[in-house]
Parts: sequence; structure tokens; C-alpha cells
Amino acid sequence: MSRTPRTSRAGGHRGRKKRLTLVLAPVASLAVIVPLMNQAGAATPSEVTADCSADSDKLENCEFVDVQFKADSLGPNQRVSGVTDNCGSTSTATNTFSVSTSVTRTIQLEDGFTAAADTKLGDSFFEIGVKFNTTEFNITRDDTTTGLAFSRSDTVQADSLGFFMWSAKRTDVSGFLKATYKEAQDGQKVFFAPSEGAATVHVFYPQILKNGTPDGRLWLRNVKCGTPEAGGIQNSAKSLRAEPGFGEGGDNVTDVEIPLGEIPAP
Repeated sequence: MSRTPRTSRAGGHRGRKKRLTLVLAPVASLAVIVPLMNQAGAATPSEVTADCSADSDKLENCEFVDVQFKADSLGPNQRVSGVTDNCGSTSTATNTFSVSTSVTRTIQLEDGFTAAADTKLGDSFFEIGVKFNTTEFNITRDDTTTGLAFSRSDTVQADSLGFFMWSAKRTDVSGFLKATYKEAQDGQKVFFAPSEGAATVHVFYPQILKNGTPDGRLWLRNVKCGTPEAGGIQNSAKSLRAEPGFGEGGDNVTDVEIPLGEIPAP
């Protein structure tokens, strides 16, 4: 008599465990399947970028959304004249330099990325440029190239290489891409690249002076001969290469800034 209740309880306990196992197993499977279904077919940031770049027919619209900006952002350091070789000389040399450079709106998104002016995204970049074109900063809003070109006589130091350097001033506007698709993907039509609220897409709008020339920093650079800095220029056949910024060349490099007021208007 006393064994019967114990046997019954044990059997009932095993039965409940089995039922719980059967109920929980399908729930666990669904937890794995649902996230995968939600992600299937959604436009990835790379696809958004590609579709916007190509002005894809799948898009209803693509726009650049600005998040922040920085005026007077300096661009790359560029050598903008030929190199005068005064190595071995114990005296200075006066040389006439031909200086030329140009600036245009640039987009920093992905390697090889372009956005033609007649695309939805190109229109958006132009409209954002209108927003940042103020009385203080006249900027190049589209793909129009603006340049400066002039000749100037300057002094090259003894036993030195001499050439001109330039760094353009730009308004750096950063934000993200917002793409609206004609057909919903997984119930969603709007996607972002790289993400909503990001400030990793950069559009650089060159700043232009009132006389029509690009704004920036122009300087004459003298590099002592027989130094690693001079050797790098000579060994590259005096071709263009990466150069340090103004005042950043070290003890063997002397930089003298040229006031932009001395640059003739185009």
C-alpha cells in the first residue's frame, strides 16, 4: 500500500517533464528563425551606397543628410611647382616658379565612389552645398573645377631644393546617406549608409576667395640637400609624392607662407 503512491508520483513527474520538453523545443527553434527572416532581403549599407551611386531604378530617392560641419578644414599637402635644385651652391638662387593647382568638390565614401551631378544623390550634395554657402564662406557646390595659376620669383636657399606647397581650405560636411526604395524590402522602404545619424560620409566643398581663386595655404619650401628629406625628392625623380604639412617637415625643412593677397586673380 505504501509503495503505490510513490510509484504513481514518480510516473506523473516524468510525464510532466516530457510535456515541457515538447512545448519548449518548437519555441527555441522559432527564436532562431525569426531574426534570420527579418534580415533576409534588407538593403545593406554597401548596397545602399551602390544603388545611390548608380542612381538605381529601384530608388525613389537618395539623399545626403548632414550631421556636422567644419569650416577651414585643410586638404592634402600638395607640391604645386617644379623643384629648383640649388644643391652644392654656397649662395642663394633666385628662380621663377610656375605655380598651378585646382580644387573641386570631393566625396569621401568608398574607393571609386562617384555621384554625378544629374543623379538624385548629386542633387542632394548640391542642395547641402547651398545651405553652407554663406557670406562668410563662398564654396564650390558642384563638380566645377576652380584653379589658380601664376608665376612668381622667389629665393632658394644655398645647398637646398626649393618648391611651392599648397593646402586648400574646405568646408567639411559629414553625415550619412538615406535611401528610399520604391518597393518595400521586408516591410521597410528606407535604409541608411553606413547608419542613421552617422557622420562618416564626408563631402568637402572648396572655399573660394572673393577674387575667384581657391582659399588655402601657399608656402615656399626649402629642403637642405644631403638629407633624407632631399634624397626622397631626388630619388623620386622630383615627381609628386606625399609631403608633410606647413611647419611639419623637421629641422632640415624651412617653410615660408605666402599671403594669398599676393596671388593674382584669375
